[in-house]
Amino acid sequence: VQLQASGGGLVQAGGSLRLSCAVSGRTISSNNMGWFRQAQGKERGFVAAISWSGGATSYADSVKGRFTISRDNAKNTVYLQLNSLKPEDTAVYYCATDIGRTYLHRSPRDYDYWGQGTLVTVSS
Repeated sequence: VQLQASGGGLVQAGGSLRLSCAVSGRTISSNNMGWFRQAQGKERGFVAAISWSGGATSYADSVKGRFTISRDNAKNTVYLQLNSLKPEDTAVYYCATDIGRTYLHRSPRDYDYWGQGTLVTVSS
């Protein structure tokens, strides 16, 4: 199973980016999916998760109302729309497959396969 994250870059505060996570080797329609981020010197933290059907989502309080997670099971791809970006959103963003489909997990321990990460840098 491989996850390829893309879409990161340098953006000014207030700007937007759209991250994509293309999955190969597994049909993601069987799994909930999540996005995490890790800033330099900090632990990897939860950003957002989406259920296998796309019918339920969960967000960290720090991104709620600004970020939107979505998925296209036909394309085996998960997205994260980042709006109203702030300098504190600067981090490497990772997508991951949840080990199950019952709960929208927020701990990295509940995810098994991870992408390589894509860097988002927000300048002030």
